[in-house]
Amino acid sequence: MARVLTGIQSTNIPHLGNILGAMLPAIKMSNEKENEALLFIADLHSLTTVKDPVFLRNSAYAVAAAWIALGFDTEKNILFRQSDVTEVCELTWYLSCFTPFPMLANAHGFKDKSETLGDVTAGLFTYPVLMAADILLYDTNFVPVGKDQLQHLEMTRDIARSFNHRMGETLVIPDAKINEETMLVPGTDGRKMSKSYNNFINIFLPEKELKKQIAGIVTDAKPLEEPKDPETCNVFAIYKIVANEEQVIKMKASYLAGNYGYGHAKAALTEVILERFSVARKKYTELMSDFSLLDKELKKGEDKARKIALPVLSRVREKTGFKP
Repeated sequence: MARVLTGIQSTNIPHLGNILGAMLPAIKMSNEKENEALLFIADLHSLTTVKDPVFLRNSAYAVAAAWIALGFDTEKNILFRQSDVTEVCELTWYLSCFTPFPMLANAHGFKDKSETLGDVTAGLFTYPVLMAADILLYDTNFVPVGKDQLQHLEMTRDIARSFNHRMGETLVIPDAKINEETMLVPGTDGRKMSKSYNNFINIFLPEKELKKQIAGIVTDAKPLEEPKDPETCNVFAIYKIVANEEQVIKMKASYLAGNYGYGHAKAALTEVILERFSVARKKYTELMSDFSLLDKELKKGEDKARKIALPVLSRVREKTGFKP
């Protein structure tokens, strides 16, 4: 059975772009018989940008609740909070002693901010080493990545090879599982849906707030009676990703016929989101209303993840000269 690992930062509630572009495909892959999926909430990574402890803690719960609500099977697979399995921090130190400085200096995250070094913490600089520890601690075989994330996995492979070369075969070398068809979900302003652009749709909001968020989608000022081009409309761009084929054909015809306003389209988008994610919304609300339910799930995942991590860490400690 192949072991597949995915990490999601806990920087806020997952939005529609996260769900369609990453979460649902990952859940589909985790349900395949030949895979064992480890999914961790990367709260240690989140600390590089989030310094509010309450927000960080609640975001971790929100991410966990979203995964479970969307159908991630915590009996077959493993869902855990990164910071709960503290062995990852110890492994990070060992790996950092085998990681060349120039490798970290060439990492995208560091280079993007290298002109303003005052904004760069040691945590951001060594971020790729923690990411490598996340992967290598669990003898991971495959890591699903987008093409823009491939550098981090290549760094993980290089760090593992460096360790194995110096200390003998110890760490499993992971492979990338690249999704060539990664879905690009447009935001409310037409750009890629992103928390940093504040153009996202949160499907877990109460219905009234969700309607208000969808009502804020940017459109042109064409009057109700005038025909409209669906291919240039932000509402339609989101709708055709969420709705089924029949619904999409019907809305497209309405756009082209005229006497169909953007208010009608936004109402239809709200309706299809509420319908498609009705079960997930109900489950998410239930989980977020009682953190003890989430704590129970996360503790179960922590225990299962640690059973995998401890033998790996023991191998590393022995090879480096420390007590296993």
